[in-house]
Amino acid sequence: MDTAATIAALRARTTRRPAIGIVLGSGLGALADEVAPADRIPYADLPGWERSTAPGHAGRLVVGELSGREVAVMQGRLHYYEGYEMTSVTYPVRVFREWGIDTLILTNACGGLNPAFRAGDLMVVSDHINLMGANPLRGPNDDRLGPRFPDLVEAYDPALRALAHSVDRDLRDGVYVGVSGPNFETPAELRMLRGLGADAVGMSTVPEVIVARQVGMRVLAIATVTDMATGIPGQIEHVTGEAVLEVAGRAGARLGALVKGVLARI
Repeated sequence: MDTAATIAALRARTTRRPAIGIVLGSGLGALADEVAPADRIPYADLPGWERSTAPGHAGRLVVGELSGREVAVMQGRLHYYEGYEMTSVTYPVRVFREWGIDTLILTNACGGLNPAFRAGDLMVVSDHINLMGANPLRGPNDDRLGPRFPDLVEAYDPALRALAHSVDRDLRDGVYVGVSGPNFETPAELRMLRGLGADAVGMSTVPEVIVARQVGMRVLAIATVTDMATGIPGQIEHVTGEAVLEVAGRAGARLGALVKGVLARI
């Protein structure tokens, strides 16, 4: 997709030039309300940018100041399970990079696979496993945008991860596995994912990270553990989308403080 029309629409709606992009996941959109002063742009007003249809995703871009930094905040992301192609899911990341943004902070709601975790924990993503069955780089590659075969060693910037831990000393750290969804996993699948070395499971983030690293952006990802999805017999939880949003909302204040603290120190 050509990002030129989208960037032209952005420049017609805001004079700001953010250097940091933030993506807010399910139930985590409240942080965008703290951006001030702000220009609020519905995704529907941006050519090529698809609409968010998932619950808890407002579907607008908020551009302004947060913790003294110029930011562009996606109040809701796009998911593969919504029926979008991976190129559409990751299109905002490409727009961000072409617009001049070089640092990306991603958040998400996830299920905790690590038995040591608890619902409400925040986890700094140290690495990921892609089990979504698709890759946003599939197809012809434009070498002007990034390499055909990008390196994903240290895809999650070590310096940004350390900075996050310095802001909140009680953060978890772990591997995130991305699955396509939209159903929650079976107990057998959860045990398999844990056996693969994952600490948390979710339905987003991985595609955005792959594209962000291809185009040379620094990435920090923070996952909110909304339920314990270990698959251990006797500890199996029945999970609902409503419960995920409720726990994510309760963890929102801590997540907001973390993101603002990181912004203030970058």
